[in-house]
Amino acid sequence: MCPAPISEVLLVEEIAIDIEDKGQGNIVILTVNRPNKMNALNSDVSNALIDACKWAELENSARIIIFAGTSPLPPPEGKRAKPNSFIAGADISEFVGVGGTEIRTKFKGNAWEAIWNLSKPTIAMIDGFALGGGCEVAMSCDMRMATSRSNFGTPEIKLGLIPGGGGTQRLPRLIGYGNAMEMILGGEMVSGDLAKSMGLVNHICEPEELRGKTLDLAKTIGSKSPHTLKVAKALVRASLEQPISQGIEDEAIAFAGLFDSEDKEIGVKAFLNRESPKWAGK
Repeated sequence: MCPAPISEVLLVEEIAIDIEDKGQGNIVILTVNRPNKMNALNSDVSNALIDACKWAELENSARIIIFAGTSPLPPPEGKRAKPNSFIAGADISEFVGVGGTEIRTKFKGNAWEAIWNLSKPTIAMIDGFALGGGCEVAMSCDMRMATSRSNFGTPEIKLGLIPGGGGTQRLPRLIGYGNAMEMILGGEMVSGDLAKSMGLVNHICEPEELRGKTLDLAKTIGSKSPHTLKVAKALVRASLEQPISQGIEDEAIAFAGLFDSEDKEIGVKAFLNRESPKWAGK
């Protein structure tokens, strides 16, 4: 079971990949739960995300992890509803009076790296604002699904700061140098449609379609061999940091190694017999 304290600021939901075959494992949805603060990241949320990632990494039944933000609460009578938000950014109130040494200590072993370092596939399910640290949470995931009313941005420059959760490094890898410089130096938001055209988002859909389409993608990916998914993810990640010649060599070694895995035999035999594979996970 997921540690109990996580549920206070981070909702944990598990959905069977195949309702008829529970052995296929679960999709885990981790939802930041601060609706009155537009799901802004504070210390409690960050620590909960770190704990949840540790649990998900070790939990064999967790095959793919989705990150989301809770919907806004109904407004009091006569008041305007808060806008939808994935994660609106950091809780800026925690920055007041904080010096560099303290913030450096606080940011070591942070939530963004906990998400980035998961060996299992991850998807950000974004409806509304994904700003600052929230945009960085989305970028720490392998894939991003978003609604047409979503907005992305790295507005830290307006506070006299820069992105501190990997934004200066991951954003240019996703959308290119020029686009990243415009977002980081200008600090302005971009729409979901523009984010999609730049490569920041995989798919855009209407709000009522988001959960269904995200789960469809998660089930498609999660139904594959969990061992092979880890190998594939590790190789793609390595391609971001090494020469292509080294990557090709590593791929050849990994490809050959999979021929000695149980899941290769299971997958090949299932294909030939026109059956659904029952993965061993090794």
